[in-house]
Amino acid sequence: MATARGADCENGTDGDISEDPERQALDYVSRVLGTLALPDKVQQLPHTLPVEAQGCIKHEGLKKSPVTGDHGETLSLLLLLPLELILHTLSYLDPRFILDVLPLVCRTLRDIVADEVTWRLRVQRRIGANFPVVEQEQFDWPAACIELEEQVSNWSDKGKKTEHFSLGEGHFAPVDAVLLLEKGSLCVSGSRDRNVILWDLKQLGKKQEKVKCTVLGAAKTGTHKGWAWSLAACDTCVCSGSWDSTMKIWDMAADGQQVGEIRGRAAILCLGYLPDILVAGSYDKRVTMYDPRASNPLIKSRRLHSRPVLSLVADDRHVVSSGEDRTLVVFDRRANAVSQTVQMDNYLFCMTYEAPQLWAGNNQGLIHVYGSHGGTFQHLRCFDVGHTSQITGICHSAGTLYSTSTDKTMKVHIPTDPPRTLHTLTHSHVVNGVSVAGDTVAAAGEQTVEIWRFPE
Repeated sequence: MATARGADCENGTDGDISEDPERQALDYVSRVLGTLALPDKVQQLPHTLPVEAQGCIKHEGLKKSPVTGDHGETLSLLLLLPLELILHTLSYLDPRFILDVLPLVCRTLRDIVADEVTWRLRVQRRIGANFPVVEQEQFDWPAACIELEEQVSNWSDKGKKTEHFSLGEGHFAPVDAVLLLEKGSLCVSGSRDRNVILWDLKQLGKKQEKVKCTVLGAAKTGTHKGWAWSLAACDTCVCSGSWDSTMKIWDMAADGQQVGEIRGRAAILCLGYLPDILVAGSYDKRVTMYDPRASNPLIKSRRLHSRPVLSLVADDRHVVSSGEDRTLVVFDRRANAVSQTVQMDNYLFCMTYEAPQLWAGNNQGLIHVYGSHGGTFQHLRCFDVGHTSQITGICHSAGTLYSTSTDKTMKVHIPTDPPRTLHTLTHSHVVNGVSVAGDTVAAAGEQTVEIWRFPE
């Protein structure tokens, strides 16, 4: 088991690191996650390049069905109709059926299904709003269409189609981090009770079966010696970060056995886990990169902020971090240097990123959207989705959007411009984060992990 202490003198020594992590954590939560009423929100929309209205799709060339009349191909009456009528007929079919089955019927249907315009028109007719928010090349329109339609179906009628489970027999303090694994069959949660718990969701909902929960680690005092605050996963490994300044690595393929530990300089507030690096944002304003496979894991540590690092995301080119100092810093891994610093009016507490879209929630309950092009992140949109205080968690994919808040709600949206809220779930306490995988959604609650599962 590799153990290392992060020690990098590149930026000198910080003299403001508290010797009492418990007091430090309490002060941080009071300052950053306080639930005081917010003043009226002022949406300062950035000066940005306009996003084209994708709804204005031209219909030229769609007057006639593209029937080729190849020898040996039997043309049905359907295929003799104008293409507009064919697409209207297909709109009544399930998108997965269209994608998987119709291309096997004939060349004409295969060509229709393969045409991007088919799916753009279907999405536009379904939602009637600009989509996607960030334009990108090689956008997977069929996959996005499937996600959008399933999101709307799953949460229609106030989410009555979903199964809800509250897992309350593991933690005895607020849960601050939650992460779904293996398409939603496993869940990991971190809590202020200092424990990280592995939940086996495969038995969820079956009669006379309880969800098996396992506390990770062998220590009697808990998984960590401080609050378990952050989680990140790569392949079968999960890393947990704590206010005790440690990062512990657990192998899910080995029933959650500990396979590594790295000791940092300060409380670990956020993590990013990639095949080649583990990135940590800490209370001492630093973003630090490690190679957890090495006997001496430390790669580099930079003081990129003047206040604690609240959230970060990373890919093979960039590490993007947000701090309590109200800055967004883009670090270029290839150039080994900061490529961009954005000053904001408020701080971003949570982020989700899949190039070229970065979605983030701030302490005023607003959602910001950035687009990354040519190594630069451009602020494109600012949305008020109805939260009345700090956004604590955000999950975005091609066709789904979830947000949680200290206003005691989790909101379900579709990621259009502006987002359309499908359902708001109200809780008795603050909701500290959200994770989505497969047909499962998990949220971090007050001593509980809340699970929603969709019908297959």
